[in-house]
Order: sequence, then C-alpha cells, then structure tokens
Amino acid sequence: MSVGVIAVGAYAPEYRIEAAEFEAAWDSFDPPGIETTAVPDADEDALTMGWEAANSALDAGDTTAESVDWLAFATTTPPSEEEDLTARLGSMLGVSTDATRRLFTGSTRAGTQALDAALTAAPECGLVVVSDCPRGEPHDAREHAAGAGAAAFLVGPDARVTLVESATHTEAYPGTRFRERGSDTLDGIDAGTYDRNAFTRPLAAAVGAVATDGLDAAAVQMPDGKQPYRAASAMGVETATVRAAETVSTLGDTGAASVPLGVATAFDNGGERVLAASWGSGAGADAMVFERDGELPVSLALGGDTSLDYAAYLRLRGEITADEPDGGGAYVSVPTWRRSLPQRHRLVAGRCPDCGTYAFPPEGACRGCDSLVAFEDVPLAGTGTVEAKTEIGSGGAPPEFERLQSESGAFGVAIVAFDTPDDETVSSPTMVVGDATVGDEVETVQRVIYTQEGVTRYGFKVATR
Repeated sequence: MSVGVIAVGAYAPEYRIEAAEFEAAWDSFDPPGIETTAVPDADEDALTMGWEAANSALDAGDTTAESVDWLAFATTTPPSEEEDLTARLGSMLGVSTDATRRLFTGSTRAGTQALDAALTAAPECGLVVVSDCPRGEPHDAREHAAGAGAAAFLVGPDARVTLVESATHTEAYPGTRFRERGSDTLDGIDAGTYDRNAFTRPLAAAVGAVATDGLDAAAVQMPDGKQPYRAASAMGVETATVRAAETVSTLGDTGAASVPLGVATAFDNGGERVLAASWGSGAGADAMVFERDGELPVSLALGGDTSLDYAAYLRLRGEITADEPDGGGAYVSVPTWRRSLPQRHRLVAGRCPDCGTYAFPPEGACRGCDSLVAFEDVPLAGTGTVEAKTEIGSGGAPPEFERLQSESGAFGVAIVAFDTPDDETVSSPTMVVGDATVGDEVETVQRVIYTQEGVTRYGFKVATR
C-alpha cells in the first residue's frame, strides 16, 4: 500500500500586473523572464489563498475535510508572525480538531518540507497546503517579481503519485534572501557571484543525489525567470524540463509555493516523472522525484484576466491608502467573534426541530413557528442566489472597513438566499467579491473581513459561480 499524492489543487488571484507597468513607473524592470505577476486582492492573504487551493484538492479527490487526519500549512508570509495558522485553516475547512497539525515557515523550502513530512507521516488522509505572497520595497526588483499563489496536495494510501527518491543539502550562505523581524518586505545583499553560488550549489548537490533520467518536468525554485535555467546545467537537468513546470512568467515569484505550483502544473500537463527542486535562503535545497502511475485528479485555478495599472496595484498593496480612522467602528470582541466561527467559516445554519424552518445565524426564536428552540446544526453547501445588492463607496464604509474600501474601491453588499439540504433557502447579508447582480448564482469564499485589536477576522463572502 503506497502512500503518496492522491489529488492536487491550486489557486492564484484574479488580478495581474504586467511588467510594462513597472517599467513605465521606474524606467526599468529588472526581474528577467516575467511577463505578469499575480496580485492578491485587498482581502486576500496567504491563508485565504491556501483555503482556495485546499478546497480544490479536496474536490478533485472527492474527499471531505472531515476525513483529513493530518494537516500542514506552509508559507513565508504568515498573516501573523506568531500564531499556529493551521487552527484557523482547519476551522475554515472543517477539519477535525483532533487532526495532527504542522506549520512550516521561515524559508521558501517550507512547501517541500511540508510535503516530505506528510509523506513520511503516512496519514490515512493528509492535506498539505502551501501558499505565499512575498513582497519587497516598491522600487526593488524583489517587489517587481513578487507574485502570489497556492497549491494543495491530498496525501494518502493507494496513491497514483509516489515519491521514489529524495535528498537534501544545506550550506551556510547568509544574506541571500531574508526578511528582518518586524518587516513585511524581502531584502538581500545582492552580491552577484555570491548570490549565484548560494542558489546553484545547494540545488546542484541535492539534485545530484537523486536520479534525474527520464524526467518529464523539473519544478525548480523560481525567484525569477533566469536563475533556475542558469542552475539547470549544474543540476544535470535539461532546460526544456524546467520550462515544462514553470509558473514564474505569469504568476511571478510565489515563494514557498513556487515549486509546489510547478509540480501541480507538471502533473496537470500529463507529466509522469517529475522533479521538485526547492531552494531556501540560508541556503539549502530539497530534491524530490515523483512518479505517476495512472490518472491523478488535478484542479487548478491559475488563470487571471483582470489587469491592473500601477496606481491600482499600489492601492491593493496598501502603499497609497488610508488606515482605519480613530473611533466610531463597530466593536466586536474576539470572544464574541469566535462564537460565530461555525457560521462565518462553514455556514452552519440552524433548523427548527418543530417546524423545519431554517435560521442563519441559529439564534433567537424560530421565525416559522415563533418557538424558542434549540436549533439543529445544519452546514450549508455555500451556494445561493442574490436577492438584493448595493455598493459601499468612498466615505460610506464603516470605519473598520475603511482600509478595505481605500485599497480596493467600492465593494458590494448583498442579501443572499442560501440553499439548504431541504430545497429551502435561508437569507443572510454578506459582502461580495467582484461583480454580482440580483438573480446571480453565487458561492461562498473565505476572505479577510477586517482587522481589529491586531487580530484579523476571517469569514465568508460570496462570488459569482
């Protein structure tokens, strides 16, 4: 009974900015081989992108989150510097509170380290989620290359994809890529040959310890579109196999998600023998050789066709936007917010045991029979129809939403009639991602609602199906 990858999912944000926009703003665009980069929406971060990829993997594998007994999350851009984000991710997905949890961060090798840990643990049903959205200073090449994306791997027995060989190598190369404590932006000493050696030598040593014959694709760490090809000869890998798994040209530097996204792309393109070669500053590298035998369910959502000009890009990045004004916001304590997590994360509605009427949230008297009852918990599927819609424009947002409105512009608010298992509906107000009009069919997505007291509140919004 071989333990390996049984399904793959991936996600990238809808927004894109072209290299030409940076060139027009700064008279140059230094990162080679990049045409566009993926840009998170104002209410997206590594956690919400990871949720998207995880759901895609679960759907592709025809598996429920309740079946997951081993969950890992990997990122170099956690929304909080100190917090076990698997708790929030697990709550959003509906993973059991008893499932084993692992958090990997601090290096762009985090994604392959998480995947290796899952395969070593050999769970009955494991889920590895890798999501990243690095950034740099506005003038810096690291910012111009910075992208965003997430990949997720469902791991378990009787797998179509197995790990046949792996190796790792680490040497001390400080200063090649780092982020100081308290900083949101990447830095580096930019020492030319030193940087090239720090990237190439660990990769060559790790890959040199595994068999690379017969590769269909090589997913190599891609901080830009030049370094992995420069390292290919040292690794003994054909540049064509590197090209077969590249995502940097359209998504940009996706940090810890770079190699996992490359692996997902390679399998989606039919690859049967795939090398994963990740690199992390410090510097070290992991090499993993996967082989596929049979069909692998893959669900990728990596397309994005909403183009940004540079000014809109700066707004979404929060470079030229206003912070929340002092006072006047609707204060919701963290304990109060936590009590509503089943509704905000998993749309748990209540059904009246007397008359069957649904309530969302499940509190107060039943609106069908006016009885004070203990509602039965019923998770909704998260689909519904827009009943009413309006937009909140400049100056109209409550103070806690001021930063969101400042970064993304006017946003929609709707009344949605959510579908129930009994072919009934239950209505609730919610925020809208993108465009939606009355009568549109929508589905829920997890996004940032707002941040208060330094704690980011996550919950559902809706987007058109």
